[in-house]
Amino acid sequence: MILVVAATARELEGAGGAENVVCGIGPVEAALATARAISERRPDAILHVGIAGSRTLAPPAVVLGSESVYCDVVDSKSVIPRVHHVAPDARLLAAAKRALPHAHVCAIATSASVGGGTTCNVEAMEGFGVLRAAALAAVPALELRTVSNDVGERDRAQWRFDDALAALRDAVPRVLAAWS
Repeated sequence: MILVVAATARELEGAGGAENVVCGIGPVEAALATARAISERRPDAILHVGIAGSRTLAPPAVVLGSESVYCDVVDSKSVIPRVHHVAPDARLLAAAKRALPHAHVCAIATSASVGGGTTCNVEAMEGFGVLRAAALAAVPALELRTVSNDVGERDRAQWRFDDALAALRDAVPRVLAAWS
């Protein structure tokens, strides 16, 4: 069984009849909800989906995460080790790339605040939490995002939510079909 995880119900609209969970907004909520869903449902794989901001890609670009970077804990001066990178499952990523040949493959930042993902060109708020919970439970996972906005654009009326959600509704079933 594939579990599709998203922060909001609107981001799950392309999941069809697949098992899914709304994890809530932010890295902590995402990690906790995903861990609980893994414990209760025992999925074979997780597809984390949602919209994102980008510094370089125009809406509604489709992005597959080559890794998730937890930017809120990145501190180059720290001597305390911390986990701030998690890679997707290579087989799931390869299948998703075949299903979405036009998708960009790049690192996706996770930050609890808009603009906080300074180490990556694409940022969102939940990916690291979802992928880290999956990794700790030995469940293969992948992050799929569609771009809704330029990270620097503070006027949310300019963000293209509808376009990004439409692109997500198109991409999710294609990835799910490729994984079946």
